[in-house]
Amino acid sequence: MGDEWAGSDDEIARAVLDSSPNAVVAVDRDQTVLVWNEAAERLFGWTAAEMLGRRAPIVPAELTAEHNAALERVRTGGQVSVRTKRLDSAGDLLDVRVDISALRLGSAVAGYVCVHHLARADQVAKTRMARRARLVRRLTDVVGDINSDLELSAVLDRISASLTELTGADAGGFVLIEGERLRLVSTYELPDGLRGTTTDLRTSLVDRLLRTGKTVLLESSGLDDLVWARLKGLHTIALGLAAVGGRPYGALYALFARSTPGHLELELLELLAGHAGIAVGNAVAYQEAVRQRAHERAVFDASADGIAVLDEAGRVVRWNPAAAEITAIPEETVLGGPPPFPLPEPGEKLTFQLETGRWLDVVGARIEETGEVVVDFRDVTRAKELEEAKDLFLATTSHELRTPITIVRGFASTLDARWDKLGDVERRAAVHTIAERARSLGQLMDHLLLGARAGADELKVRIEEFDLAERIHAATLGLPVLSDRHRVEVAIGDGLPCVLGDALATDIVLGQLLENAFKYSPKGGLIRVEAWPEDDDVVVVVDDEGVGIAAPDRERIFERFVQVDSGDRRRFGGVGLGLYIVRSLARAQGGDVSAHPRSGGGTRMRLVLKAAGTIGSDTPMR
Repeated sequence: MGDEWAGSDDEIARAVLDSSPNAVVAVDRDQTVLVWNEAAERLFGWTAAEMLGRRAPIVPAELTAEHNAALERVRTGGQVSVRTKRLDSAGDLLDVRVDISALRLGSAVAGYVCVHHLARADQVAKTRMARRARLVRRLTDVVGDINSDLELSAVLDRISASLTELTGADAGGFVLIEGERLRLVSTYELPDGLRGTTTDLRTSLVDRLLRTGKTVLLESSGLDDLVWARLKGLHTIALGLAAVGGRPYGALYALFARSTPGHLELELLELLAGHAGIAVGNAVAYQEAVRQRAHERAVFDASADGIAVLDEAGRVVRWNPAAAEITAIPEETVLGGPPPFPLPEPGEKLTFQLETGRWLDVVGARIEETGEVVVDFRDVTRAKELEEAKDLFLATTSHELRTPITIVRGFASTLDARWDKLGDVERRAAVHTIAERARSLGQLMDHLLLGARAGADELKVRIEEFDLAERIHAATLGLPVLSDRHRVEVAIGDGLPCVLGDALATDIVLGQLLENAFKYSPKGGLIRVEAWPEDDDVVVVVDDEGVGIAAPDRERIFERFVQVDSGDRRRFGGVGLGLYIVRSLARAQGGDVSAHPRSGGGTRMRLVLKAAGTIGSDTPMR
């Protein structure tokens, strides 16, 4: 017999493994499968050929931390036997017991040998259910106990003590989340000196728990960095998140030195953490009740949003100052009656226009305990106007682009099809028209680009000294010949001071103001440009005898996509960006521009720039 098996140790080992009634799986330190016997094939449904050289997908995701903790215990010495769950190839959970021992090569741990065998389902289930029922009954008692006290420190101490009882942990504690720090506020079976210890949230297990989006975390590595883990033999920590009002408030730490938590312990930890959040919330609410009542009126009155409280019949019982301002309805008028707007469905937002023309966004919430409804509303008139202006801008821009593009395409097609049949004069006229329309397209694109940069606060100007009189003369040079209906006068006194700003930006401003003066005085008339020093500034005005601007529109015309009314938009064209760009460029230079009426009709546009010498030499470039 000895001769027959000589030199066949591998065959003997394989025969032993294949004869084993238990599933034997050996893995290396990275959990790559080295051995997968026939019983493992029968139990899990995968063949050895499928599993060797890869990680076996038999550990459920929720039990990965438990499995890794068991391997870590084996690595540091000893053998571990756990009752747990494993997955087969069909995705079904198997109730198994796993005996894990180290795979050693000499004195080094090269991997792990895991022997799986099915637990007796009825006995396991009965034992588990009995234990679960007992612990749940105890959890009910614990919950009642921790909720019986409204003193926060006492509640936290009771939670820490109950934590070890329910999970079998050797010690426990509760940490509060205080901004970017954690503070240990309660301990059980830990040194009293640790109470009050703080650490950085960003490097803590709590931060890892928050980032995973889970409510429990099992950790068995890197525990030396935990400043309050002063427990001899500590090998595993279970962490449960406690939330108050839906926001993370703190965490329960269960520290294990003599046992390893299983799925049931983690479930109980999660349940206790949830009840702890409720208990802590009750204690916090009790302690803050008096302060909250004292501050309630101040918050209610100081809110920028309108807030109304309605009773069960829908009558207004509280109406804050912002509500009176937004709706123009004083408190004494609205109290006892319905609000001046309909109420939205729960969880929804209602947009409503008041008789005054203001638009409101209205939301509401019912207080189930009292039947009252709290309504919050804010003025969104500006947002609605901007939304409408943007829609109008898109429509207008499409129109402004379509006309020159159509003309350019028409003349280009004519030249392409009839070049030889056209005379030189006709060809030149067509090319001239194409060039003029291309110029207008380029100007429109420049306005759109400048408007976008101004809206994003990306206009860049240089602050340097330049001759404003020279720029005015250059801007008005040749204007008299542009129209036989307009007269242009320039009145600049001798010695007009130089200004501080950007000469190129000022050219754009002057050009736009002059273009508007021509555009909005379609019947002609005098266009007069004047400039003079005034205090530390230099003032430039451009007067026209045109259609004028109504008083309510003299500020609105400097907003994006705004012209005085839709009729003028159709009459004069443009996309409503010119004066927005003008003001943005003027203010970027430290100046401003405004619109004023003229006696006898027309408009005065007033540009103000800083005179040279009024700003120190260290003025930053923008």
